[in-house]
Amino acid sequence: MLEPIGVRGADEATYNALVRRTQATAPELAQDTHRSLPATRRALQALVEAGLATRSAGRPPRYVVVPPDRAIEAVLREREAALRDTRRHIGTLMETYRASTRFAHPGELVEVISGQDEVNDRWTRMQQDIRVQMRGFDRPPYAAPQGHGEPNHVELALLERGVTYRVVYDKSAVELPGLLDDIELGVRHGEQARIAGDVPMKLAIADDRLAIMPLMRPGDPALTASYLIHPSPLLDALIALFESVWTRSVPVRFGADDPGELSADESKLLALLASGVTDKAVGRALGWSERTVQRHVTRLMQRTGARTRFQIAMEATRRGWI
Repeated sequence: MLEPIGVRGADEATYNALVRRTQATAPELAQDTHRSLPATRRALQALVEAGLATRSAGRPPRYVVVPPDRAIEAVLREREAALRDTRRHIGTLMETYRASTRFAHPGELVEVISGQDEVNDRWTRMQQDIRVQMRGFDRPPYAAPQGHGEPNHVELALLERGVTYRVVYDKSAVELPGLLDDIELGVRHGEQARIAGDVPMKLAIADDRLAIMPLMRPGDPALTASYLIHPSPLLDALIALFESVWTRSVPVRFGADDPGELSADESKLLALLASGVTDKAVGRALGWSERTVQRHVTRLMQRTGARTRFQIAMEATRRGWI
């Protein structure tokens, strides 16, 4: 049980015997543990160095156990501080690693992953290894017939763990029936979502160390190939591209600060209108007829005192609805 704090299994028997006695000589503990006297003395020296015991100056010397709660907690705090220092040092090491690998092995900076199982496996592992944030572009086509299909349970678990997810969705994606519900699920769990008029590609960037770019053509039944981009000028360019598109995209919120101000349907309608989606596309996304869309838009104009859709967006922004 004490190996994680540096006490070997063989020495732990000596420590347990000393805890039972609270203080003892080396011969007494050797007898209790059925170990040789030299081995017992080495174990006691290790316990003293670890701060788990003290040694008296008398003859023969006696060893006194430090109360385990105080002694072991002190060792744990030292270990945790050392681990934090090591974790902070990772950033320095990664900077050195990136600088060394960018041009040393250019053929290894971009991998082509082939095969549906291999692509899915690398995508799952990439998400599980995230420490700080995931950034992504999302746009059709999708392998699932109804868009995203099942919710991304890995993403939801990471959001609960505190990982930041920022995703820019192409407006052609939010036009698909049911996909806005998937986005809302992510946003409710902490995803930061935005909508852009022309997302250039599918892309996911894990922290600043790895990106995956799926290769999928319209009509493909499954995702069977992807580029995997390692730290390199190309990865830096993709990160810069994401941040540029993110800055000029429309933030998505579902519901105002006061839940009574907007219905769930009105929140979705505002998000779609702000991204420039047409009435026909809004109808497809929400399962409404164009006349129903126009009726909801007219109602929003009346509530906000707006005369145009642009004024609706301005007033909704001022009120914190979008």
